[in-house]
Amino acid sequence: MKVKVSNVNTPVWNEITVKSRIPEELQKLAEIAHNIWWSWNYEAVVLFRDLDPTLWKEVELNPVALLERMSFEKMEALAKDKTIIKRMNDVYAMFRAYMDVKPDMNRPSVAYFSMEYGLTSVLKIYSGGLGILAGDYLKEASDSNVDLCAIGFLYRYGYFNQTLSMDGQQIASYEAQNFGSLPLERVYDSNGQPLVVAVPYLSNFVHAYIWKVNVGRVTLYLMDTDNEMNSEFDRPITHQLYGGDWENRLKQEIMLGIGGILVLKTLGISKDVYHCNEGHAALINVQRICDYVAFGLTFNQAIEVVRASSLYTVHTPVPAGHDYFDEGLFGKYMGAYPEKMGISWNDLMDMGRNNPGDAGERFCMSVFACNTSQEVNGVSWLHGKVSQEMFASIWKGYFPEESHVGYVTNGVHFSSWAATEWKKLYATYFDSNFMNDLSNQKIWEAIYSVPDQEIWNTRMTLKNKLVDYIRKQFRDTWLKNQGDPSRIVSILDKINPNALLIGFGRRFATYKRAHLLFTDLDRLSKIVNNPDFPVQFIFTGKAHPHDGAGQGLIKRIIEISRRPEFLGKIIFLENYDMTLARRLVSGVDIWLNTPTRPLEASGTSGEKALMNGVLNLSVLDGWWLEGYRENAGWALTENVTYQNEEHQDQLDAATIYAMLENKILPLYYARNEKDYSEGWVKYIKNSIAQIAPHYTMKRQLDDYFNKFYNKLAKRFHALSANDFAKAKEIAAWKEQVVEKWDSIEVKSIIVNDQPAGVLALESGQDYNVEVVIDEKGLENAIGIELVTIITGKDGKEQIYSTEEFELLKQEGDLYTFNTKYSLSNAGSFKISFRMYPKNVYLPHRQDFCYVRWFNLGL
Repeated sequence: MKVKVSNVNTPVWNEITVKSRIPEELQKLAEIAHNIWWSWNYEAVVLFRDLDPTLWKEVELNPVALLERMSFEKMEALAKDKTIIKRMNDVYAMFRAYMDVKPDMNRPSVAYFSMEYGLTSVLKIYSGGLGILAGDYLKEASDSNVDLCAIGFLYRYGYFNQTLSMDGQQIASYEAQNFGSLPLERVYDSNGQPLVVAVPYLSNFVHAYIWKVNVGRVTLYLMDTDNEMNSEFDRPITHQLYGGDWENRLKQEIMLGIGGILVLKTLGISKDVYHCNEGHAALINVQRICDYVAFGLTFNQAIEVVRASSLYTVHTPVPAGHDYFDEGLFGKYMGAYPEKMGISWNDLMDMGRNNPGDAGERFCMSVFACNTSQEVNGVSWLHGKVSQEMFASIWKGYFPEESHVGYVTNGVHFSSWAATEWKKLYATYFDSNFMNDLSNQKIWEAIYSVPDQEIWNTRMTLKNKLVDYIRKQFRDTWLKNQGDPSRIVSILDKINPNALLIGFGRRFATYKRAHLLFTDLDRLSKIVNNPDFPVQFIFTGKAHPHDGAGQGLIKRIIEISRRPEFLGKIIFLENYDMTLARRLVSGVDIWLNTPTRPLEASGTSGEKALMNGVLNLSVLDGWWLEGYRENAGWALTENVTYQNEEHQDQLDAATIYAMLENKILPLYYARNEKDYSEGWVKYIKNSIAQIAPHYTMKRQLDDYFNKFYNKLAKRFHALSANDFAKAKEIAAWKEQVVEKWDSIEVKSIIVNDQPAGVLALESGQDYNVEVVIDEKGLENAIGIELVTIITGKDGKEQIYSTEEFELLKQEGDLYTFNTKYSLSNAGSFKISFRMYPKNVYLPHRQDFCYVRWFNLGL
């Protein structure tokens, strides 16, 4: 027998995780690490950092991973360090004093649904502004003692990491998250087993593990489908944020909406208000209707209750930005739900269509959200107006300006985005109640009493920190991706904290116009190479992997930045995340924002900047249209001069160049004998005193309560009381109106005691108008108004006036209505009568959008 040279089988490896055993003396650290509270309290962050600064950097500022990877010997040494123990106890005392405050039960409770949450860069379940806003919202809800819980996804891969190739092409890579090393906890059932929620899909169920993130006093529940109970087709539902095809997107939105409600049911959680942050979670109201129907209500009764407790917030300013699904695909997964809801398939499809009955129209999540939510809002004043136009076709019979769609302008969580240096300055000079009253402008006005030199020094400290961060963080990456080491060294050397630094950081969608600054390269070159007024631009941002145009913009900026005249003057920082964002919004001098009007729904990066004494230079769009104050920043007009985009870009670019040359740079470099600009500091103080208090998340949260949550909760409880008596009453009334609507007759119209005909009206003259309606037994269920419209300068028809009729008398089914009508101005108008259902228990007209127009000739 021949002896073989070798005989080796394939090793079978078992993956094990070895975690450090935390000594009893340090157990408080673990409790703090598992609550995101640490992320907005710098005392906790500094404590974790000081335990092991090198390891803290290696674990990318993740306290859970820090404690897991720390050696036992190091732990033992820390447990004996009296200074560390005292600091830990001090931070823990702050933490417990915060956590032990009970929710304010005088305010409505809220269930909040969002596809993404930006809480910390450690937890990669966000991509951009929508997620950062949602994360800030949860933090402020915690700070404000709100009884709120939230629902989202625990993504295995999250959003992509961005690197750049040698030629400036974006490369997207996805890294799996190790859930065991993140600041979250698995939820267990009463038997001590991992809690699983089964969500019906087709003929099978998709099973989701439930995790929870402690966001201060608020809990965020996250669903995870990447488990062995699911097929290879269903596990990826929670793999990537905004990844996959349209079928996967639909499966995600079913999981978020229907699965999210099932999670709350399983946990025994019920809230007063259900807030849908964007249309991704619209299907929450499918499941909620199913639940009420299963309880014994009819569909019409159930939707009254569901509407009364639902708020839909839209963040998208154009119809193309909403999610639409073909009927075949939608039916594949949602075909079983109409029966559970007590309606037909066509009924369900029509709830998601602008034009019910149009079989060729796809199902739109946003339209469905509008139809099943009593309240709808945009995220700035202007976006509220844009949303009224965008959704006008849902409520035919009313003009956009009559819509119930409102707005709450976005804000930012102060404690998350204000740099520690500014927090300490505010604590020194502001009222002691500042942190509890963040939207009080009177308190912020104390900034005027802060010495100019201290303001300037704070800004310079943060600029230097930003420059140091760039040099340390990006040196190796640039050497790897950009080749020539001498060029990299040159770039690093040329980053100048004494130069005016202008930052631009956002998603690289084309409407954000990142290219605008580069419209005239010769003029830009003269600006950045002026030795008397040095200025540098820092760009950062990701383009969606499927957005070729956005990726092209990044590549173009990289190419320009490598030209000799722009080397070290135009800088692009890759892999924009929350950590880099915090450095930028506190370290630059100016935050630049150049969106195409009016496509910036709100924008919040500039709000973060102003909390740090950074001035804004922006188009008057989104929040800046409301926020801009003279001598507190700079603005490009909101007016569109040219319909041709290229011509408008050229005009806006020329305006920016002129502002830099004639206003901004001379102001910044107008130094006094102490080498700082008094004029610049004045702008900073004006910005902080006059603008900042209006754009905190505290103000935003209070607005949601005052504008929406309070009235929703009140009506929801009124409709639900006494076995849903009022909901049943309203549903029955609506059914009766629908049954008789087409038979209602207009019997006569009398103007100044004469039968109406063609009117020749005179301005300033009063006309007595009388209308007689046969309501066919509806018992005073009809309202009448005379609507006058005029054509505006933009060619669009708009409301000039509406005159509501008062009930004069009733004789059987005949109701006589009367009003006084006059026009103060002469000109060309159109008038018509509008009939609508009227009931004091309706929250607004669009809740029951039946309208019949009739004219003077009946």
